[in-house]
Amino acid sequence: MAVYAIGDVQGCDQELDELLQRLKFSPDRDRAWFVGDLVNRGPDSLKVLRRVRALGAAAIVVLGNHDLHLLAVADGAADLRRGDTLTQVLDAPDREALLDWLANQPLMHVDASLKLALLHAGLVPEWDIPMAMACARELENSLRRQPRTLFASLYGDQPDRWDPALKGAERLRFITNCFTRLRCLDDGGKLALNAKQSPKKAVAAGLVPWFDAKGARWRGTQIIFGHWSTLGFYRSTDVIGLDTGCVWGGALTALRVDVPDQKVTQVQCAGSGLKTSPRTT
Repeated sequence: MAVYAIGDVQGCDQELDELLQRLKFSPDRDRAWFVGDLVNRGPDSLKVLRRVRALGAAAIVVLGNHDLHLLAVADGAADLRRGDTLTQVLDAPDREALLDWLANQPLMHVDASLKLALLHAGLVPEWDIPMAMACARELENSLRRQPRTLFASLYGDQPDRWDPALKGAERLRFITNCFTRLRCLDDGGKLALNAKQSPKKAVAAGLVPWFDAKGARWRGTQIIFGHWSTLGFYRSTDVIGLDTGCVWGGALTALRVDVPDQKVTQVQCAGSGLKTSPRTT
């Protein structure tokens, strides 16, 4: 059995198909971990959802910001934005089955045997792995049991600092922003959610990539994440970044994570990319 972590697909089904073929991926034998943002911006979100759902237990998917946006739009709690490519999903005859499957995916996956964790965006330094998992479960429970209530208060940048005393909508909004939007913290440890530039430019602006925050309690488990296309492929002792901007004309990346050499396999954008500077939301 091989375990592959795969970067942000964002509706690039042609590239995903080619990547799985190159890996000689077999759902009877192998496992694929997706870092979130299966949908949006790219041309074939419907095909991607159908393909990944059909993998069954061979696929582990964590939710990203674009995945949550699709669920909010489908629920009537948000409007389509300029540049969204979600209409095919919303109009599909199997829409409800696909959306129900998506809504039941986790925010975080931990494999203790591999000492790896999978999530879309980032973690704040105050969270250790058990705390992060507990926060993920809180959000998942709300998404599945009270989606309309959750979506009604999901959007916003506040609160921007973790406080274990946070409750209700503010707590869930903070958790959502960490798992699906975080790239940088400011020098006071607050979420800098509008930072979308490269790490070099972020540091020059006085910001800190979330994975470089001092005293982070989650260290000891390597975090695999996506969401940051201007970071590109990034690997350190603590983290692995897999968003290589396929939808922007870059590549779709897979990393074999169950072996020491962690081989990288990439498929270049086949022409479906937007080929502009990232405008991730």
